[in-house]
Amino acid sequence: MLLRLVVVFAVLLSVPAGFAETPMTKLRVHVRSLSDKPVDRAAVIVQFVEGRSVLKLGKKIHTRWEVRTNQDGIAKIPAIPQGKIRIQVIAKGHQTFGEVFDVAEEEKTLQIKLNPPQPQYSAH
Repeated sequence: MLLRLVVVFAVLLSVPAGFAETPMTKLRVHVRSLSDKPVDRAAVIVQFVEGRSVLKLGKKIHTRWEVRTNQDGIAKIPAIPQGKIRIQVIAKGHQTFGEVFDVAEEEKTLQIKLNPPQPQYSAH
């Protein structure tokens, strides 16, 4: 048992400092229509897409969040790893939005404008 404990501490001490300390970003997403009105109850899906699993002292960090906007069209996402993130916004009466952003700040606010739906076409 003592040998296992010593091995675990040796492994923890050998983890590089850059790997153990993942820089994080607090994200705010403002969702508005083309007429600049806030879009409430829009589903905002944020996912870290850097490519490798993110660990902090051996514990996996949340890399995907699904939230809804409030009445002011604002969605607040808790800390997510800095790097490339994919944001998808789905709201009734608007086209779905999706884009990849590169975030390197401790706090970031993104402004997203949703387009109205496309008219339906029929081939018949």
